[in-house]
Amino acid sequence: MSSSYKELKRECYEANMQLNALNLVIYTFGNVSAVDREKGVFAIKPSGVPYEVLKPEDIVILDYDNNIIEGTLRPSSDTKTHSFLYKNWESIGGIAHTHATYSVAWAQAQKDIPVFGTTHADHLTQDIPCAPPMSDELIEGNYEHNTGIQIIDCFKEKNLSYKEVEMVLIGNHGPFTWGKNAEKAVYNSKVLEAVAQMAYLTLQINPEAPRLKDSLIKKHYDRKHGKNAYYGQ
Repeated sequence: MSSSYKELKRECYEANMQLNALNLVIYTFGNVSAVDREKGVFAIKPSGVPYEVLKPEDIVILDYDNNIIEGTLRPSSDTKTHSFLYKNWESIGGIAHTHATYSVAWAQAQKDIPVFGTTHADHLTQDIPCAPPMSDELIEGNYEHNTGIQIIDCFKEKNLSYKEVEMVLIGNHGPFTWGKNAEKAVYNSKVLEAVAQMAYLTLQINPEAPRLKDSLIKKHYDRKHGKNAYYGQ
Protein backbone atom coordinates (compact mmCIF):
# COMPACT_ATOMS: atom_id res chain seq x y z
CA MET A 1 0.00 0.00 0.00
CA SER A 2 1.72 3.16 -1.17
CA SER A 3 0.24 5.84 1.05
CA SER A 4 1.42 8.41 3.59
CA TYR A 5 -1.63 7.38 5.63
CA LYS A 6 -0.82 3.67 5.77
CA GLU A 7 -0.76 3.39 9.58
CA LEU A 8 -3.94 5.44 9.98
CA LYS A 9 -5.72 3.25 7.45
CA ARG A 10 -4.48 0.13 9.21
CA GLU A 11 -5.74 1.38 12.59
CA CYS A 12 -9.13 2.19 11.10
CA TYR A 13 -9.35 -1.12 9.24
CA GLU A 14 -8.50 -3.20 12.31
CA ALA A 15 -11.04 -1.33 14.43
CA ASN A 16 -13.77 -1.92 11.86
CA MET A 17 -12.93 -5.61 11.70
CA GLN A 18 -13.10 -5.77 15.50
CA LEU A 19 -16.57 -4.21 15.37
CA ASN A 20 -17.63 -7.13 13.19
CA ALA A 21 -15.80 -9.75 15.27
CA LEU A 22 -17.57 -8.56 18.42
CA ASN A 23 -20.98 -9.07 16.76
CA LEU A 24 -21.84 -5.39 17.03
CA VAL A 25 -22.83 -5.09 13.37
CA ILE A 26 -24.60 -7.07 10.66
CA TYR A 27 -24.13 -6.92 6.89
CA THR A 28 -22.50 -3.57 6.07
CA PHE A 29 -23.98 -1.69 9.04
CA GLY A 30 -21.79 0.37 11.34
CA ASN A 31 -18.48 2.17 10.99
CA VAL A 32 -15.36 3.23 12.85
CA SER A 33 -13.08 6.16 12.14
CA ALA A 34 -9.61 7.11 13.39
CA VAL A 35 -8.08 10.59 13.40
CA ASP A 36 -4.57 11.93 12.86
CA ARG A 37 -4.61 15.28 14.65
CA GLU A 38 -1.16 16.34 13.41
CA LYS A 39 -2.16 15.91 9.77
CA GLY A 40 -5.72 17.16 10.29
CA VAL A 41 -7.33 14.13 8.66
CA PHE A 42 -9.34 11.08 9.64
CA ALA A 43 -9.86 7.62 8.18
CA ILE A 44 -13.26 5.96 7.89
CA LYS A 45 -14.82 2.81 6.49
CA PRO A 46 -16.21 3.12 2.95
CA SER A 47 -19.97 2.89 2.52
CA GLY A 48 -21.62 -0.43 1.66
CA VAL A 49 -18.49 -2.61 1.68
CA PRO A 50 -19.04 -5.98 3.45
CA TYR A 51 -16.60 -6.63 6.29
CA GLU A 52 -15.49 -9.97 4.82
CA VAL A 53 -14.06 -8.23 1.73
CA LEU A 54 -12.90 -4.97 3.36
CA LYS A 55 -9.18 -4.24 2.91
CA PRO A 56 -6.93 -1.60 4.53
CA GLU A 57 -6.49 0.13 1.19
CA ASP A 58 -10.28 0.56 0.91
CA ILE A 59 -10.30 2.95 3.89
CA VAL A 60 -11.04 6.57 2.92
CA ILE A 61 -9.05 9.56 4.20
CA LEU A 62 -10.81 12.91 4.61
CA ASP A 63 -10.20 16.30 6.20
CA TYR A 64 -12.55 17.78 8.81
CA ASP A 65 -14.53 19.52 6.07
CA ASN A 66 -15.33 16.15 4.45
CA ASN A 67 -13.03 16.61 1.46
CA ILE A 68 -11.62 13.27 0.30
CA ILE A 69 -7.83 13.34 0.59
CA GLU A 70 -7.23 9.74 -0.43
CA GLY A 71 -9.46 6.87 -1.52
CA THR A 72 -11.57 5.83 -4.50
CA LEU A 73 -14.65 4.58 -2.64
CA ARG A 74 -17.49 6.60 -1.18
CA PRO A 75 -16.97 7.15 2.56
CA SER A 76 -19.51 6.01 5.14
CA SER A 77 -22.87 7.76 5.05
CA ASP A 78 -22.18 8.82 8.66
CA THR A 79 -18.94 10.61 7.76
CA LYS A 80 -20.28 14.11 8.43
CA THR A 81 -21.23 13.12 11.98
CA HIS A 82 -17.68 11.89 12.61
CA SER A 83 -16.07 15.00 11.13
CA PHE A 84 -18.32 17.33 13.15
CA LEU A 85 -17.38 15.59 16.40
CA TYR A 86 -13.66 15.63 15.54
CA LYS A 87 -13.90 19.32 14.77
CA ASN A 88 -15.66 20.21 18.01
CA TRP A 89 -14.28 17.69 20.52
CA GLU A 90 -10.52 17.92 20.11
CA SER A 91 -9.56 15.10 22.50
CA ILE A 92 -11.32 12.37 20.53
CA GLY A 93 -9.03 9.96 18.66
CA GLY A 94 -11.61 7.51 17.29
CA ILE A 95 -15.38 7.18 16.83
CA ALA A 96 -17.59 4.12 16.40
CA HIS A 97 -21.22 3.77 15.34
CA THR A 98 -23.18 0.52 15.49
CA HIS A 99 -26.71 -0.79 15.19
CA ALA A 100 -26.18 -3.26 18.06
CA THR A 101 -29.50 -4.71 19.23
CA TYR A 102 -29.83 -3.68 22.87
CA SER A 103 -28.21 -0.28 22.39
CA VAL A 104 -30.60 0.45 19.55
CA ALA A 105 -33.57 -0.81 21.59
CA TRP A 106 -32.85 1.76 24.31
CA ALA A 107 -32.38 4.46 21.64
CA GLN A 108 -35.72 3.53 20.07
CA ALA A 109 -37.35 3.66 23.50
CA GLN A 110 -35.79 7.14 23.88
CA LYS A 111 -34.48 6.28 27.33
CA ASP A 112 -31.23 7.00 29.15
CA ILE A 113 -29.66 3.79 30.50
CA PRO A 114 -29.61 4.06 34.32
CA VAL A 115 -26.61 3.04 36.42
CA PHE A 116 -27.99 -0.22 37.83
CA GLY A 117 -24.75 -2.06 38.57
CA THR A 118 -21.01 -2.05 38.97
CA THR A 119 -20.23 -3.00 35.35
CA HIS A 120 -21.76 0.32 34.33
CA ALA A 121 -20.04 2.16 37.19
CA ASP A 122 -16.65 0.69 36.24
CA HIS A 123 -16.82 2.81 33.09
CA LEU A 124 -18.81 5.93 33.93
CA THR A 125 -20.63 7.53 36.84
CA GLN A 126 -23.54 8.85 34.80
CA ASP A 127 -26.56 7.32 33.14
CA ILE A 128 -25.81 6.71 29.46
CA PRO A 129 -27.57 9.64 27.77
CA CYS A 130 -30.14 9.36 25.02
CA ALA A 131 -30.39 12.44 22.82
CA PRO A 132 -33.96 13.43 21.91
CA PRO A 133 -35.09 12.57 18.37
CA MET A 134 -33.96 15.12 15.82
CA SER A 135 -36.28 18.04 15.04
CA ASP A 136 -37.99 18.18 11.64
CA GLU A 137 -35.92 21.25 10.75
CA LEU A 138 -32.65 19.40 11.33
CA ILE A 139 -33.91 16.25 9.57
CA GLU A 140 -34.71 18.26 6.45
CA GLY A 141 -31.28 19.90 6.53
CA ASN A 142 -27.80 18.37 6.42
CA TYR A 143 -28.91 15.24 8.31
CA GLU A 144 -25.60 13.54 9.12
CA HIS A 145 -23.90 16.85 10.02
CA ASN A 146 -26.89 17.70 12.17
CA THR A 147 -26.58 14.36 13.99
CA GLY A 148 -23.28 15.71 15.32
CA ILE A 149 -25.10 18.86 16.48
CA GLN A 150 -27.73 16.62 18.10
CA ILE A 151 -25.03 14.80 20.10
CA ILE A 152 -23.24 17.94 21.25
CA ASP A 153 -26.52 19.67 22.17
CA CYS A 154 -27.47 16.64 24.27
CA PHE A 155 -24.22 16.87 26.23
CA LYS A 156 -24.68 20.61 26.77
CA GLU A 157 -28.27 20.18 27.96
CA LYS A 158 -27.36 17.35 30.34
CA ASN A 159 -24.16 19.12 31.45
CA LEU A 160 -22.00 16.12 30.56
CA SER A 161 -18.32 15.96 29.62
CA TYR A 162 -17.45 14.01 26.47
CA LYS A 163 -14.12 13.18 28.11
CA GLU A 164 -15.88 11.31 30.92
CA VAL A 165 -18.96 9.98 29.12
CA GLU A 166 -17.65 8.42 25.91
CA MET A 167 -20.97 7.18 24.57
CA VAL A 168 -24.42 8.38 23.60
CA LEU A 169 -27.67 7.03 22.21
CA ILE A 170 -29.42 8.93 19.43
CA GLY A 171 -33.18 8.79 19.93
CA ASN A 172 -34.82 6.39 17.43
CA HIS A 173 -31.44 5.77 15.79
CA GLY A 174 -28.61 4.11 17.71
CA PRO A 175 -25.31 4.49 19.56
CA PHE A 176 -22.18 6.50 18.93
CA THR A 177 -19.06 5.97 21.05
CA TRP A 178 -15.60 7.52 21.06
CA GLY A 179 -12.28 7.35 22.84
CA LYS A 180 -8.58 8.16 22.74
CA ASN A 181 -8.24 6.00 19.61
CA ALA A 182 -10.35 3.80 17.34
CA GLU A 183 -9.69 0.70 19.44
CA LYS A 184 -11.07 2.42 22.56
CA ALA A 185 -14.12 3.60 20.63
CA VAL A 186 -14.88 -0.02 19.69
CA TYR A 187 -14.25 -1.13 23.28
CA ASN A 188 -16.80 1.44 24.42
CA SER A 189 -19.31 0.17 21.85
CA LYS A 190 -19.05 -3.34 23.30
CA VAL A 191 -19.34 -2.04 26.86
CA LEU A 192 -22.39 0.00 25.90
CA GLU A 193 -24.07 -3.01 24.31
CA ALA A 194 -23.34 -5.21 27.34
CA VAL A 195 -24.63 -2.58 29.79
CA ALA A 196 -27.73 -2.01 27.64
CA GLN A 197 -28.51 -5.74 27.70
CA MET A 198 -27.93 -6.00 31.46
CA ALA A 199 -30.17 -2.98 32.12
CA TYR A 200 -32.93 -4.41 29.93
CA LEU A 201 -32.84 -7.78 31.74
CA THR A 202 -32.74 -6.03 35.12
CA LEU A 203 -35.98 -4.22 34.34
CA GLN A 204 -37.61 -7.46 33.16
CA ILE A 205 -36.83 -9.08 36.51
CA ASN A 206 -37.71 -6.01 38.58
CA PRO A 207 -39.34 -3.03 36.85
CA GLU A 208 -38.73 -1.04 40.05
CA ALA A 209 -35.02 -1.90 40.28
CA PRO A 210 -33.18 0.84 42.19
CA ARG A 211 -30.26 2.82 40.84
CA LEU A 212 -26.85 1.82 42.18
CA LYS A 213 -25.90 3.66 45.38
CA ASP A 214 -23.71 6.72 44.85
CA SER A 215 -21.04 5.29 47.16
CA LEU A 216 -20.75 2.14 45.01
CA ILE A 217 -20.72 4.15 41.80
CA LYS A 218 -17.84 6.26 43.12
CA LYS A 219 -15.94 3.25 44.47
CA HIS A 220 -16.10 1.27 41.24
CA TYR A 221 -15.32 4.22 38.99
CA ASP A 222 -12.40 5.36 41.12
CA ARG A 223 -10.92 1.82 41.15
CA LYS A 224 -10.30 2.11 37.41
CA HIS A 225 -9.88 5.85 36.84
CA GLY A 226 -7.82 8.70 38.19
CA LYS A 227 -4.58 8.94 40.16
CA ASN A 228 -5.56 6.36 42.78
CA ALA A 229 -6.80 3.71 40.35
CA TYR A 230 -5.72 0.19 41.24
CA TYR A 231 -8.09 -2.17 39.40
CA GLY A 232 -6.42 -3.82 36.40
CA GLN A 233 -3.27 -1.77 36.78
